[in-house]
Amino acid sequence: MKSRNILLVLFSWIGLSLLLYGEEQKEKINIWPNGAKLEEGKTEPVEVNLLVYLPEESKATGQGIVICPGGGYGVRCIDTEGYPIAKWLNDHGIAGFILEYRLPQGKKVYAPLNDAQRAIRTVRANAAKWKVNPHKIGIIGFSAGGHLASSAIVHYDSGNPASSDPIERVSCRLDFGILVYPVVDFVSFGHKGSCKNLLGNSPSEDLIRYFSNHNWIDEKTPPCFLTHAKDDKVVPISNSRIFAEQMKKYNRPVFLMEHEKGGHGLFGCKGPVWETWKSRCIDWLKTLNEHE
Repeated sequence: MKSRNILLVLFSWIGLSLLLYGEEQKEKINIWPNGAKLEEGKTEPVEVNLLVYLPEESKATGQGIVICPGGGYGVRCIDTEGYPIAKWLNDHGIAGFILEYRLPQGKKVYAPLNDAQRAIRTVRANAAKWKVNPHKIGIIGFSAGGHLASSAIVHYDSGNPASSDPIERVSCRLDFGILVYPVVDFVSFGHKGSCKNLLGNSPSEDLIRYFSNHNWIDEKTPPCFLTHAKDDKVVPISNSRIFAEQMKKYNRPVFLMEHEKGGHGLFGCKGPVWETWKSRCIDWLKTLNEHE
């Protein structure tokens, strides 16, 4: 009887999880079927999945967003910054694509960025299939996932027309970005754990500068929305502020929503403050549609 009760609880939990997070998932694809890219010319035989969540066709705005959960580049917090975000986007007619990017372990420095760029190319290449406008593809990232998202925002290319891989021929330039309490800078006030997990114990100055992403904002950087709490002691709000300041310096569209309280994670990814930035972000996304 006791075992039966445990099974009933387990099946109920699985059913609830599917109801909350899993029912919109249409597809799970390995974005690197021929080996995941490391540095130039090298690959590794690992699976990197993109979880596809599509809205009801009648609600679709045409926007599609790659989702990068946080976790200090040591874990991926998909339960709080992945599945619920995909559902929230779907509720507003936006396609969501959760990226299970590789964790670099201080060795595979470019692996997460390679995965993000590949995910963007994959969404754009499959735009017709997933009913996404190829000119309305964005990214959202949280904490270290925000660092990955900001890396993809500023480091991109137009694709390799000579590649035998059709996905690699497609541009990985984003049309917009959303950064939620992001790590941005590795020089002055970034997150030491994220820096170590990504770059290792003794990174070069060039590598630190390359991944201090505000350094690479220019006249072509896409519009960005940022949100951060002033009392965040894990990832100081200076990260978002320096990114927004650089955007303004180059006259790029940017909106930074600051919260008086919330700490890192904005009260644990729930509650009034959490819902406030989400509501404001949806309004911001609508303005992008209006001014396309």
